[in-house]
Amino acid sequence: MKPSKHWRLYVFKGKESLEPYHVHRQTAYLMGRERRVCDIPLDHPSCSSQHAVIQFRLTSKTDSSGKTSKHVRPYLMDLGSTNGSFINGERIDAQKYVELLPQDVLRFGYSSREYVVINADEAT
Repeated sequence: MKPSKHWRLYVFKGKESLEPYHVHRQTAYLMGRERRVCDIPLDHPSCSSQHAVIQFRLTSKTDSSGKTSKHVRPYLMDLGSTNGSFINGERIDAQKYVELLPQDVLRFGYSSREYVVINADEAT
């Protein structure tokens, strides 16, 4: 589902900040080396041609009072890449959705680029 909040991926190569990706305009973003099909290019040779996907999903959460609310949240799935995808330095399992939280740091393969997940509507 397309998110209503303005999610962004801020890209860092070392201390250098690169142009951010606005990832709220569609329901999913394919990441990888294959520029003809991927929405977000990963140019490092350790990254797969179709490495990972960011997918927005509608989820329900029930709070302690029993009230249920629905939210569109971003998830990352590694697509079975050889060298893996990492959230906050931890390798994630392939073919499983992992919820992304604001300020999570993503890394792919052995690339030094880091992608920081930010919800611009909640940023201060």
